Amino acid sequence: MKKNIFLLVTVGAIAVSAHAQKSAAVQAIEEYRAMLADGNPAELFEAKGEDLWKQKRGPKNASLEQCDLGQGPGVVKAAFVTLPRFFADTQRVQDLESRLVTCMENLQGFDAAEIAKTPFGKGEQKNVTALATWIAAESRDMKFNLPQAHIKEQTAYEIGKRLFFQRGGPHDFSCASCHGADNWRIRLQDLPNLTKNPGDGVGFAAWPAYRVSNGQMWSMQLRLNDCYRQQRFPYPGFGSDATIALGVYLGVNSQGSKSIAPAIKR
Repeated sequence: MKKNIFLLVTVGAIAVSAHAQKSAAVQAIEEYRAMLADGNPAELFEAKGEDLWKQKRGPKNASLEQCDLGQGPGVVKAAFVTLPRFFADTQRVQDLESRLVTCMENLQGFDAAEIAKTPFGKGEQKNVTALATWIAAESRDMKFNLPQAHIKEQTAYEIGKRLFFQRGGPHDFSCASCHGADNWRIRLQDLPNLTKNPGDGVGFAAWPAYRVSNGQMWSMQLRLNDCYRQQRFPYPGFGSDATIALGVYLGVNSQGSKSIAPAIKR
């Protein structure tokens, strides 16, 4: 009897110690993030993005100041927290980056297909990321409110949901393998449950974000593409219907959450 009590006490002590270590690790990570957030390098991309918005460029030597991001031509404030959404002129549901490329083609004369083929972080793709960073910053602390009135918006949500749970690849992974339940972690990193509203500034509400580990600014398109890479799935094309649908699913699930983008990540 005494032996059993001793074992129970020992197991309990180990569990309490493990919980304390986990709590300490989480607190240390949060403190680290708070220190990094003071002077977020994303501010440099914000400044570049604002300049690019106003700058006359491309074959048509025009600015993007008449670009319609869903709030009317030239209106940037609050646009980010309503995207992805349906646009009548393209007859497509578009996220921020794919919509920016449409404006760059129509207003400035750039080749949208060429931009889509350009690797992230290079050429006009680098400029798209900077533009997205500035536009996201203009909606900071605003609540996500993605429209779902149009049938194509509703369809995109349902497709995004199916893609989120679709398993495949050599490891039989899906998005839900990492983000389908509460209190999951990997390498001391919290994995938010993205099947429901994860809360202010978590998951979808934190991108674009500056990645400290590689010194790069990551857009939501790149974040989703890299998730597919980690699942060992084929790499989606830029602005693909798949990544946009996933953005709709995650964005609608984040309804009412405040955006902290552009955030800073490890």
